[in-house]
Amino acid sequence: MEYVGIVLISHSPDVVKGIKEIIRQVIKDVPVEVAGGTDDGEIGTSIDKISAAIDTAYTDKGVLLFYDLGSAKMNAELAIEISEKENIFLIEAPLLEGAYVATVESSIGKSITEIQKSIIKHFPTK
Repeated sequence: MEYVGIVLISHSPDVVKGIKEIIRQVIKDVPVEVAGGTDDGEIGTSIDKISAAIDTAYTDKGVLLFYDLGSAKMNAELAIEISEKENIFLIEAPLLEGAYVATVESSIGKSITEIQKSIIKHFPTK
């Protein structure tokens, strides 16, 4: 079965690594990639890391991006713009909870649109 991929974006590599570990406790098959910190390992975000995570997590069903703070959103938007792939969406939801719900729903075969609607229902505002 093919799944919607998930990308976790944070200013801290440790934050996204920890969230991925939590997700992996229950869901092992859905592609989940992380983009945490700057290219030199500092606190911040990296368009290159986000783009690489998108490329790795991407499936024909698409990929959803979850982020922690404003500049992560800005860099994620730029990574989406420069990507040549379709069905990449930035999600407005809490990073941990939103990504967890999306991964569970991806694991049961929901489409990217169904997952987006569910996230809006569960988390109407960020």
